[in-house]
Amino acid sequence: MTRHRIFAALLSVAASALPAVADEMTVDRPIAAASLHDGPLDMVAYCLPKAGGLEITATFISREEGARPMRAVMLLADGDKVAFAMPGHLEALYRFARNGPALSASVRAVEETRS
Repeated sequence: MTRHRIFAALLSVAASALPAVADEMTVDRPIAAASLHDGPLDMVAYCLPKAGGLEITATFISREEGARPMRAVMLLADGDKVAFAMPGHLEALYRFARNGPALSASVRAVEETRS
């Protein structure tokens, strides 16, 4: 099975198991997945308990034909927050925050700044 098919299957399961959410998602138990579809990329994320925190795996893919998935893996301790844009998609800021056993993630548009 190719990576694209695995990602599509995981994304389909996550999307069908959760109510539609505009631009924010929350995962509150290990291995549960959630997804975001606003912004330029579709994203699915899940977390696993690890020594020192929760290991978050987020997979992003463009809706363009032939796009290749991109993955970010991060370890978040309770209270940690991180925000970043994905390469080639600087118009969207993805934010992840951990509060106890819960992980929340959101995406928002970034206004272009001109110097």
